[in-house]
This record gives sequence, C-alpha cells and structure tokens, in this order.
Amino acid sequence: MDLMNRTQVTMFVFSGLTNNEKLIPFLFVFVSLLYLMAIVGNIGIITLICNTSRLHSPMYYFLGFLSPIDVFYSSNITPKMIFDLISVEKVITYNGCALQFFFYAALGASENFLLYTMSYDRYVAICHTLRYVSIMTTTKCVHLVSVLFFIGFLQASVYTVCIFTLQFCGSNLIDHFFCEFQPLVKLSCSDTFYCNMTTRYMVGILTIVPFLAIIFSYMFIISSVLRMKSVEGRKKAFSTCSSHLMCASVFYMTLFITYLHPPSSVITTQEKVNAIFYVVVTPMLNPLVYTLRNQEIKRALSKQCARVFFCIGLV
Repeated sequence: MDLMNRTQVTMFVFSGLTNNEKLIPFLFVFVSLLYLMAIVGNIGIITLICNTSRLHSPMYYFLGFLSPIDVFYSSNITPKMIFDLISVEKVITYNGCALQFFFYAALGASENFLLYTMSYDRYVAICHTLRYVSIMTTTKCVHLVSVLFFIGFLQASVYTVCIFTLQFCGSNLIDHFFCEFQPLVKLSCSDTFYCNMTTRYMVGILTIVPFLAIIFSYMFIISSVLRMKSVEGRKKAFSTCSSHLMCASVFYMTLFITYLHPPSSVITTQEKVNAIFYVVVTPMLNPLVYTLRNQEIKRALSKQCARVFFCIGLV
C-alpha cells in the first residue's frame, strides 16, 4: 500500500439518493415538501402546547419534547440531502460527518426512550388514575426527560467514538446520502469486529428493551380499559393512547425494517428509501397523527385558528 492509501481521509463523498437524472427534480420537490411539513407541523405542536393551558399536563409535556427532537433529527440530515440532490460534489468533512452521525444517533436514541416514557405516562394515567397527579409530578417528568436524554447522548457518544477512532485510509466514498454506521464501517481499513459487536449489542439491547416495555405497558392498559364499565370511558382511554401507539408503531416498524437484517456488501435502493422514511417521513407524521387523532390537540388547534382568523378580521 502506497503513502497515499495510508493517509487518513479528511473528507467524505456521498453517493447520494440516486444517479437517475430524471428523478432528481421530483425528489428535490418531494423531500423539500416533506421537510417543510415536518418543521411547520412540529413547531406548530410546540407553539400550541406552550400557549394552551389545558395542554400543560405530563402527556403533552412529553409531546412537547418529541416535537423538537423530530425537528433537530430531520434538520441534521435533510437540508444537506436536499442540497446534495442539485450539487455536483456531495462532500462532507471528516469532523462534519462525525457530528452528523453523533446527533443522528443521539436524537434517534432519545426518541426511542421518550416513546417508552410516554407509554409509561399513559399506563399510570389509565391504570392508576387516582394516583396519576401524585406519581407524574413536574419534578418526576423533568427527571425522566433528563435521564432519557443523558442515556441517548451517552449511547451516541459510544457509537461515535467507536466508529471515528477507526482508520479510514482507502476510498472515501460513502454509499449513502448521509453518514450512516454500516457504510462508514465498510470504508475503514481497521479491524472493525469489536466496533461492530459493541454497536450491534448496544443497539439491540437499548432498542428492544424500551420496545418490549411499551408492549407490556399497553398490555396492562388494554386489560384495564376492557374492565371499564363505561363505554364512554373506554373510548376516551383508547383515544388518549391511539396517537402515541401509532407514532411508536411507525417509529419501530421503520427502525426494525432498516436495521434488523444481515448486513449486505452494497447499500440497496430499498435501504435508501427506508432511510428517507425514518429521516424525513416519520418526523412529519408525528405531528400529523397527534393533530388528527387527539381530541384535546384538535380542540386547541381549532381555538387557536379561530383566534387567528378573528385577529385577521379585525385588521
């Protein structure tokens, strides 16, 4: 190996979403619209929760953290991806790639733990209704959010250190549209066995455990709801859970489809489509689901819209 090949790379090049020139205008418009909807929708949810006193409860407190996670999660990758669609050179610096990967992993892990925390909140609200206020105090909510962010960012730190302490001394072409784990590991000229094992075990344990905890929470919730004598009470209970359940289902479905398969030597078009779904589509769907399925959010949104139209009418 010559001196050039033994030199640590300082820049990475993305292969991008597609090499089909005819698809690029469509993808540019499509992804841009999804990203805009994700940003507007999530910022709208945050504004609504902050300005509506009826939504100042633990359930919406956690939702108020889910929305900014989705905003930053999507913004970490999507603007660069959109810009690269119309760029001749799709490059990113070594440090820029490390930062992109770190925040991608940290925010994804934080959302994973936040979805579990939200299911715990629903479990307490339905299965321990009389004690809900005393259990889900503001202090406890702050502690739960602090812990989940700490675990998420600690997890991401381990992944990032694991990957970016490897040597990259050959090709610098990342076969993807962002700095993903598997394409980066394939470029390394170091022994990646321990990095692969560490990351896979951590991803497996720290993803499957919250997922199973959510399932067990909803088993208790469904059992408790079915014992309710009031039909109206059952409908209200299912209504408060359906939004979270749908968001969690979409999140874990895309996560498992993307990562729970044997690694291949080439990143396929299907894998890139899956990546678009969890990077852009899922952050856009979360506020949409809560707006359409949650009655309190719908009522608050209607009042805010009526207030805005009233102010416009006065002008």
